[in-house]
Amino acid sequence: MPLGAARFGLSGADLGKLELIETKTISGTVAQVDFTSIKESTYNVHLLMLSNMLTETDNKRVSLRLFESGSIETASVYQNANFVLEAGGSSADVRSTGISDIRITDNTGNDTGESSNTYVYLYNLGDSSKYSFTTCQSSAITGSAVGVAEFGSAVLPQTSTVDGIRILGSGAINLTGGTMSLYGIKE
Repeated sequence: MPLGAARFGLSGADLGKLELIETKTISGTVAQVDFTSIKESTYNVHLLMLSNMLTETDNKRVSLRLFESGSIETASVYQNANFVLEAGGSSADVRSTGISDIRITDNTGNDTGESSNTYVYLYNLGDSSKYSFTTCQSSAITGSAVGVAEFGSAVLPQTSTVDGIRILGSGAINLTGGTMSLYGIKE
């Protein structure tokens, strides 16, 4: 380590280190899962990992919404752009403005062997002077047993203090399985 860096405590040993904030597992049928203690004043970057997510209704997506100062943002204010690739060779550009949730997976099924997995990076959640935005990458087995990969980004285009995250099924569809872990990333 350079001597100058050591003098200022910039060893970098913990930079980029993942620190688990909370893990939640769905058992039964739930409308949504909330993370309300996200340590937004400690971390500028969060990582949300979702494994084996299942929706009650076939061919539906998993989405997220953000809490602003304790209130969930349900208005049609989010914007996203995603690219979807199917194992069969087809692809799609999915762009939306004025939507009520952030798309983080493609459609998935609820039959044996079908599920979706994703990771989402969330930026600037606790910074009231900046927009909060996300990047995500997911894989799923759809209702037609086709493998799908998706990546994209979304923004909440208004400055606010985001202090919570809600995971839900798109179109008010219940979730029936999955594990979600929220991490903070040391800077």
